[in-house]
Order: sequence, then structure tokens, then C-alpha cells
Amino acid sequence: MSKQSIVDQYQKSENISQIIKALQQDKTSLQLKDLVGSSLSFVIAETFKKTDRPYLLIFDNKEEAAYYLNDLEQLLGAKNVLFYPSSYRRPYQIEETDNANVLLRSEVLNRINSRKKPAVIITYPTALFEKVVTKKELEKNTLKVTVGENLSLDFVNEILFEYKFKRVDFVTEPGDFSVRGGIIDVFSFSNDEPYRIEFFGDEIDSIRTFDVATQLSKEKLKKIAIIPNIENKTLKESRESFLKYISDKTLVFSKNNDLLTGSLDLFFKKAEEAFDNLPKETKHAKPVDLFCDGAFIKKQLLRFFFGEFWEREKP
Repeated sequence: MSKQSIVDQYQKSENISQIIKALQQDKTSLQLKDLVGSSLSFVIAETFKKTDRPYLLIFDNKEEAAYYLNDLEQLLGAKNVLFYPSSYRRPYQIEETDNANVLLRSEVLNRINSRKKPAVIITYPTALFEKVVTKKELEKNTLKVTVGENLSLDFVNEILFEYKFKRVDFVTEPGDFSVRGGIIDVFSFSNDEPYRIEFFGDEIDSIRTFDVATQLSKEKLKKIAIIPNIENKTLKESRESFLKYISDKTLVFSKNNDLLTGSLDLFFKKAEEAFDNLPKETKHAKPVDLFCDGAFIKKQLLRFFFGEFWEREKP
């Protein structure tokens, strides 16, 4: 059976109609039971298309989240599905930060902040465990560049240094930038490809993305947002939970709410232990300023429509 024929069956399903009706009636909770295989993906995809509201799906772990990410990208298209991962392996171990994950997290925050159309965001407990900079701080640490704008190359160069970007000969990863004549190449933490900004005097003449390997220009853009590594835990910015970022209209679904809160409590306890073992001569932010425990997230979830889903037990 083809994917489209399965989609057609779900579109005609009375169960899907009932779920959509419940969501449109602004009920505070919903339970989806006896789901098998990829059935959850089809249910989410069809209801997402009909409700036009953002979704947040919380799975038990990264591997499970990645599985459903792949499913939903196939059903809804990659631009409508975002992955929100954790940025590192252990609290207070900055050297273990994963730049690829930092990039994905920043892309999600930038998408939310830009108020583009709703998307399905997929995440898991360790990602929600980390607090993020507030919307106000993100705005303050974002450089917006528009074609035709009067903006000197020296000013952009200075701002990038202030944002802790590293000047290199050729950009290869997020946080790099290079200057050649009237051109700045910069790899923002909010996009998976670097930008090439061309100046004509003190005016932005053109903006393009480009391929790191070939150095060839790709997509032409009218405006961009350049964001530094906002997951840098040495920064002093105010932080809040990811749930404060998303719209109140977001439909939040969790596979196992008890596991979610229990996992967050365990992570928080480990963060407190790591904090207690840090060198005392260096000042570090306290765990409560950087991370969320189970009770904190549980309280914040009360703002949203909240649903749980269960797979049918295997015989």
C-alpha cells in the first residue's frame, strides 16, 4: 500500500474527525490510545494540517524523537517539522557541547521568534531540561541584515567579534566568519548554511547562502538574522524554559508525562552534583538558573492544551 493511499484513509477516518473537533473546541486535554507503528505520525500530520496550530511532541528519548522526525518530514515536508535537541552530554561540561545540536536549537528559537507559520516541533526530556536565553536577550543578541540597508563592513565585523564569532580564512562551522575585500562570510547559529554578504560602500548589496565545500553561492536572500552561540553557559544572559518561548496556542503531546518529569528530576540532581564539584575559584551559574526540574516543567505545561499518547502493548 502506498503512502498516499494510507494518507487518504486517515483523511476519511471518523477518529481523525473526532480528534480535530476536540482540538477545535479548546479542550484542555486529550488521550490517544492503541497507536501502532507510524499511526501516531499520520494522526499528527492530518490534525496539524486541519488545525493550523503549532505542535510540540515530547518523546521519551532522542532515538525515538529522531524516528518520528523522519516520519513527519516525509508526511509534512522538512520545512514544517523542526527538531529541538539537547546541546551537550553533561551539565557544566562546555567542551562537550555539540555544535550541530546548538545550530538546530537556535534554528527553532529563531523560527518561533520570527513568527512564521506554525510548525511541528519534536523534542525529548534532556532538551527541555536546558533553559534558553529569554526572547528579549535573543533579540538583543541578533544582528538583522537586509539588502539595501546602510551598514558598514567595519560595524558588522565589530559586532561579530562582540558575539564571540571567530575570524578565520574560510568558514567551515557555526561561529566562523571571514572578511575578503567587500565581502563577509559568516556562519550563523540560526541557519544550516553560511551567508555571504556583499557590500557596496556602506550598503548591503546582496546576501546569499553558499556551500562550504565548493564555495559556490546558492540561495539569494533579502534579509537574514545572525545569531551567536546562545547555548554558551558562560554567558550571563537571563534564561527561561523552552515552554516560555512557544505560543500559548501550541498543542503539546507527551508519550509519558510521568517519565518526563521523573527524567527531569534525575537530570537536575546530577546537575546539582556537578555544580558542587566545580572549582570554587571560578564563578558559575547555579543549576536553577540553567536547568528545569520536573515540577517546574509540569507547572508550565498547565498553560497549554496537553495530550498523551500510548502505543498498543505488544502481545
